[in-house]
Amino acid sequence: MTVEPGTRTTPAQQALEEELIGRVLASFDNTPDPRLKQIMQSLTTHLHAFIRDVRLTEAEWNKAIEFLTAVGHITDDKRQEFVLLSDVLGASMQTIAVNNQAYKGATDATVFGPFFVEDAPEIPLGGDMAGGASGQPCWIEGTVTDTDGNPVPNARIEVWECDEDGFYDVQYTDGRIAGRAHLFTDDQGAYRFWALTPVPYPIPHDGPVGKMLDATGRSPVRAAHLHFMVSADELRTLVTHIFVDGDPQLEIGDSVFGVKDSLVKEFAQQAPGTPTPDGRDLGDSSWAKARFDIVLAPEGV
Repeated sequence: MTVEPGTRTTPAQQALEEELIGRVLASFDNTPDPRLKQIMQSLTTHLHAFIRDVRLTEAEWNKAIEFLTAVGHITDDKRQEFVLLSDVLGASMQTIAVNNQAYKGATDATVFGPFFVEDAPEIPLGGDMAGGASGQPCWIEGTVTDTDGNPVPNARIEVWECDEDGFYDVQYTDGRIAGRAHLFTDDQGAYRFWALTPVPYPIPHDGPVGKMLDATGRSPVRAAHLHFMVSADELRTLVTHIFVDGDPQLEIGDSVFGVKDSLVKEFAQQAPGTPTPDGRDLGDSSWAKARFDIVLAPEGV
């Protein structure tokens, strides 16, 4: 039997494979939830298409199962390897793109990342979220408004970042809470706090995701950034970062595809002894400052 060009299979083989797909799709026909039915049938269609496209071997499929098993084994309450896998495949950013459509100048969203922790300590306006983490002090300020320009008072702002060595607090074993906090905007929608000047760092690459990156010749390094999650009544919750203008990693590439031009901000360096906005005495330390004005879209758009 002649194999059709581009298929690498005979017509009989193609018919056999398509018959199987039909039976699997039909197995979901009576799913009570129509959305679940749509998702399962689409997933089945694309998964089978992938297997047929690359003519996946049984050894390769077993290797994939071993890989996903390893991802599960290394995941715990402080490390989410599945989120990491989603991030490096661009799946996280694609999901964000689908669910955060552009709307009237609203601030761009980007990846959540695997290091968010609930119940970060609250700091007052002008407080220090570093919590003893090492790094260059950095003053961050801005406003939160809606897409009509109205200030958003009492918006909750969660912020978190790594220290100057590229580690988040949860990556240490001593139970420290540092480099993370939450605060609220004032009556005019303004906020301000001390953080650390962000630095590039590698995502955790001592596990299965790191091995995958190494096998494919990809860098695990993320561009320097500071995480934000901003929420307010009747407005769409925003998960985003700000990135450091001039960071060489921006040219090399961000390992989780999270950079957007609108989120690259100037972190202006200040010489030692330069007066700080709140009069804080930093001694002989240099510091930086950045501004990030946040615009929230209406809920449901």
